[in-house]
Amino acid sequence: MWDKPSINRLPGERLHLRHGPITIVLKVWAAPEIVRQAHRLVTRHFPKILPELADELAELRKPITKAATFQSKIAQRMADAALPFADVYVTPMAAVAGSVAEEVLRILQAAGPIERAFVNDGGDIAFHLEPGQALKFGVAGDFSEGPTPAINGTIELTADMGLGGIATSGAQGRSFSLGVADSVTVLAKTAAIADVAATLVANAVNVDSKSVIRKPANKLDPDTDLGDLLVTTKVGSLKSDEIEAALASGVTQAQAYLQKGLIAGAVLMLQGSVRVVGEPMKTIKEKR
Repeated sequence: MWDKPSINRLPGERLHLRHGPITIVLKVWAAPEIVRQAHRLVTRHFPKILPELADELAELRKPITKAATFQSKIAQRMADAALPFADVYVTPMAAVAGSVAEEVLRILQAAGPIERAFVNDGGDIAFHLEPGQALKFGVAGDFSEGPTPAINGTIELTADMGLGGIATSGAQGRSFSLGVADSVTVLAKTAAIADVAATLVANAVNVDSKSVIRKPANKLDPDTDLGDLLVTTKVGSLKSDEIEAALASGVTQAQAYLQKGLIAGAVLMLQGSVRVVGEPMKTIKEKR
């Protein structure tokens, strides 16, 4: 079982929420009484999220092939987000962090009129912007200089873009990846969809190389939703042509999702090289 949920205040009127694997930082911009009410609502409802998901975990770990029905709103959101990507192996768990972020954002919005807000669930972010509002996000996924990612640049998101989610995945992240990307950051209409797309584009940043070590996912975690699929455990120094081939594969996948309207943009990073897909990401410079 998990420890009891914790909710703490951070500088800048932010809240830090933690329960089991869920770690969230959020902020709301609104009238003071609305901010206080939003914090009260989150404090009341956040402890219910993880137990509700746990009740349906077995089904959520199964590959999605058709529309599915779940009891909890978050589980249903996960399944709905995964379904448009069902032409490859994917389970609703690919959308879990983004879906939790969306649910917490929904709770915040129930407090009253909010100018803008973000909910960052371990790097998968749901955000809300009223007309005329904007938020800037730093894109940090370059691990070429050490274990701490460097910030490659910032993107400014405005209300008229019609977006609500940004997510990051890759072999350097906290979840298993089938690919070799240091990171892939994706923009989409919702955090749940961005979460799935980032996972799958990161999987597509891939290459056969002696420098890459892989192991069956279920040998590393018997409860994984990836079964015996080979996941990346280490990426050594890749040759320049291997980096180019891996990123080209990921770009092809990202462009396909962009053409289908599933994402608005993506930034792909591998050992100091950067590729950009989609107009909103153009402020991040490509690097070869």
